[in-house]
Amino acid sequence: MDEPRVLDLRHPPRTPPLPSCWLVTPDAQSIGELLAPRTLDAAEQRTAAAFHSEQEGLGYMTAHVALRTLLGAALGRAPEAIRLVRRPCPDCGGPHGRPAVGGSALHFSLARTGGLALIALAARPVGVDIERVPDPDTAERLASELHPRERHELAALPAGSRPGAVARIWVRKEAHSKGLGIGLARPLDLDYVGAGPPPRLAEWQLHDLAAPAGHRAALASATP
Repeated sequence: MDEPRVLDLRHPPRTPPLPSCWLVTPDAQSIGELLAPRTLDAAEQRTAAAFHSEQEGLGYMTAHVALRTLLGAALGRAPEAIRLVRRPCPDCGGPHGRPAVGGSALHFSLARTGGLALIALAARPVGVDIERVPDPDTAERLASELHPRERHELAALPAGSRPGAVARIWVRKEAHSKGLGIGLARPLDLDYVGAGPPPRLAEWQLHDLAAPAGHRAALASATP
């Protein structure tokens, strides 16, 4: 998997390669806001309007315009013609598993934090996450919920290095859970992913991705 490419909504790719990963920055929000009324479906527009913060709603709209733009380019469809659905949950069978495109085998994953979004497209199941590095107190709280080996490794690090390491572990776990289609329903202490070289999980490969300063990002891809 190549490093994320910055998506320019004014000049989107004609045919995104598979697999590929795309970073959506706040610079895209002006065009995202312009395209949203004719690109997003009614459910997405209601979700965007429900955010308490106008900036959060704008970030959501831009991310979903970007997602539909990439999916449409990959499938040869108009962005507004993309029908987003949910696959069955692998745990309970309910309609809240991995998001999917109706009538297509293409896989994708979307993550947002602040004004940033990360989107992955692939022929196999995939999950991505991007997060801001937490403050020391939040990092300490999150660390207490992790795998015992991860807690031990974090405790051995200098205090100033722990927030970044916690963020690295967190995005790896979130990307893996999103790839599985269960989100944070998977206990944080169940899988060891560490903050060093990414380990190989059963049927999944983890990849650390380049991210803007103060952030960490990761991708999980299903292995053949």
